[in-house]
Amino acid sequence: MTGRFVVFEGGEGSGKSTQAARLAERWEALLTREPGGTELGAKLRGLLLDPATGSMDRRAEALLMAADRAHHVATVIRPALEAGRDVVCDRYLFSSVAYQGYGRGLHPDEVRQLSEWATGGLLPDLVVLLDVSAEVAAARLDRELDRFESAGDAFHERVRAGFRTMADLERERWEIVDADASLDEVSAAVDAAVARRLGPT
Repeated sequence: MTGRFVVFEGGEGSGKSTQAARLAERWEALLTREPGGTELGAKLRGLLLDPATGSMDRRAEALLMAADRAHHVATVIRPALEAGRDVVCDRYLFSSVAYQGYGRGLHPDEVRQLSEWATGGLLPDLVVLLDVSAEVAAARLDRELDRFESAGDAFHERVRAGFRTMADLERERWEIVDADASLDEVSAAVDAAVARRLGPT
């Protein structure tokens, strides 16, 4: 028996990390993230998120994300699932499609193909999209912003629209949760969404 694989997606300030951690704790699942779920990934994450990195060619950015993902799946996610352990991941290949595809202007299908090649075709059982309004997201980001967070309103609008497009095209895999609500209200909505697809948490 393989473990269940749930991914949390969404824009900046959506609360993904918090909600992923809460589900992983309830499930006693492996909690991981992208980029940065391995030692190699942590180094790539630092490079990708550091504002000091500055402008980066969009294809180079997509390839670095794919490199992180390939190593992450091969050394962390797939071994855990094959051992029967549930895995909860904060971001996965859909973030690359949203950010480097819809956000940066690369072809979304090409970014998706790159990531699916990097993962050996491993897809999650469920994607929980935490959809947050621009106003609420901005209010939550009350700290120094990283390279992606500081990319501008138009970029983040494209990213949000990209996530919604993917969810609409692949409804059998996605659940959309309104993340404008309070922390506990979002958690309750996440629980309900997961239960609908995978059974009680």
